[in-house]
Amino acid sequence: MLENFPLFPEQASTMAPRVDVLFFFLVAVSLFFASLIFFLVILFAVKYRRRSDEEQPRPIKGNLPLEILWSAVPLALTMVMFVWGAVLFFDIYHPPSNALEINVVGKQWMWKIQHPEGQREINELHVPVGRPVKLTMTSEDVIHDFFVPAFRVKKDVLPGGYTSVWFQATKPGEYHLFCSQYCGTQHSGMIGKVVVMELTQYEDWLSGGARGVSLATAGERLFQRLGCSTCHRPDGTGQGPSLVGLFSRPVNLQGGRTVTADEGYIRESILNPQAKIVARYPPVMPTFRGLISEDGILQIIAYLKSLQREERSQAER
Repeated sequence: MLENFPLFPEQASTMAPRVDVLFFFLVAVSLFFASLIFFLVILFAVKYRRRSDEEQPRPIKGNLPLEILWSAVPLALTMVMFVWGAVLFFDIYHPPSNALEINVVGKQWMWKIQHPEGQREINELHVPVGRPVKLTMTSEDVIHDFFVPAFRVKKDVLPGGYTSVWFQATKPGEYHLFCSQYCGTQHSGMIGKVVVMELTQYEDWLSGGARGVSLATAGERLFQRLGCSTCHRPDGTGQGPSLVGLFSRPVNLQGGRTVTADEGYIRESILNPQAKIVARYPPVMPTFRGLISEDGILQIIAYLKSLQREERSQAER
C-alpha cells in the first residue's frame, strides 16, 4: 500500500514495519491531542467569554477525579511510547548471533565494503535475502552516516572508532544507500545501493568475479608482516599476551581495571598501545599509526575472531 506513496520509502526489512507502526502511532497521538487542544481552546474562548463589564464569573471548584484522569491518561500514553520505543531500540541495536558480518569504511566520498570471503565493493553492498547482516563501520576522515531508507537503518560512521548496525532484508531488489551526514563539498554524491539477492544468487555472486583472500587470511598475513607474531605468541611466552581466544573476552589491565576485547579495544591497542596496558606485561608495544590502514585493522580483527572460532572448535572435540 505504501509503495505508491512517493513521500514514504518502501518497507524492505524486518524492522521497517515495526518502525513505521511506532511512527504512525506517535503521529496519530500528536495529531489527536493537537486537534483536541485547538478545539477546546476555541470552545472555551467562546463559551466562557466575558459578555459585559458587570459580569462576574462563578468560582470554579476543583475536581480531583478529573485532575487525576487528565494526569493519568498522558502518563499511560507516554509510558506506552517509552516501553514500545525502548524494546524497538534494543532490538535494532543488538544483532542476532548468527548475523553475517561485513565491514564498511566511509571515505570522502565513497563507501568501501569488505566481505568475510574476500569480496570488495565500492558504493555497492550485496547481501542475501532473509539473513541478518551486521555492518561494522568506521571512517577514514570525517563523520559520515550510513542510511538505507527502505530498511529504516541509519547510523553515524565515526573516525577513530567503530559503530555497528544490522538489518535483515525481506525483498530482493536494489535499494538506495545515502550518507545523511554532511561530510564535505561532494557529500551529495556519496551515494550507493544495497543489492538484495536470493541466497543461491548471492552464493553465485560470491564465487564469481574478482575475489581475493578472506579477511581472516589477509589479517593473518598482515599480522605476520608487521611482526606481531614475535611478541604475541599462541603459547603466551612472548613479551605480549597471547591473542588466541581473546576477542569478546575480558582483559585485566594494570591498575585493576577490566575491559572487553571488542573491535574498539583492538583498534586502540594497535594505534595507541600505551592507552590500556595489560596486567603483568611491560608497555613495550610500539604504535602502528600511519603503518596500517582502516582496512588493515579490520582484517586483523577478522583474524583474531577466527582464532576465537578455532579455539572453540578445538574445545568441542
